[in-house]
Amino acid sequence: MTRLIAWVLVFLLTWGGFSPPGWAGLQDDRFDGNIFALYAGNGSLVPPRVTLQDALTLPERPAMLVYYLDDSRDCKVFASTVSQVQRFYGRVIDIIPITVDSLLPAAHPDPTNPIRYYRGRVPQVVLLGGKDGENHILLDEIGQVSLNHLDEVLANWFGITPRQPVPVAPRQFNDVNVELAPS
Repeated sequence: MTRLIAWVLVFLLTWGGFSPPGWAGLQDDRFDGNIFALYAGNGSLVPPRVTLQDALTLPERPAMLVYYLDDSRDCKVFASTVSQVQRFYGRVIDIIPITVDSLLPAAHPDPTNPIRYYRGRVPQVVLLGGKDGENHILLDEIGQVSLNHLDEVLANWFGITPRQPVPVAPRQFNDVNVELAPS
């Protein structure tokens, strides 16, 4: 009888639904780990190469702040867009992903404190730059900002012709990773 109870307990604990699933996916709000590595195939974005303070010392080089949460469906989907921006502009801009869980409240944050630009929702993209020696907000948007829109803003800032707009959509090519592909 004891042996039967032990087998029933083992079965219930392993297959009976008492343990949560050990995976999550693109379409849920579960924590999986670094969303850029998992969903965009790009682990080089986190941790960022520079801090906001370092990036602001070179106002002629734009800084792109990306506010995100690792357990947000919208941020998981947006990770592939950030990776594509790095693909096209990674050598000429500073991309600074900031998990909002790491932000510390401040009464009057200075311009080098990332909380100054955060508006309370994710994903949020803020582009900072200025050719006159001052840093200006070039873009501040919440939600799924399209790659074409980001390309248009950056190309305009650099004084180059934007790439031809291509309708792209996230395409899941396995259970985890996503890429932007022509739709």
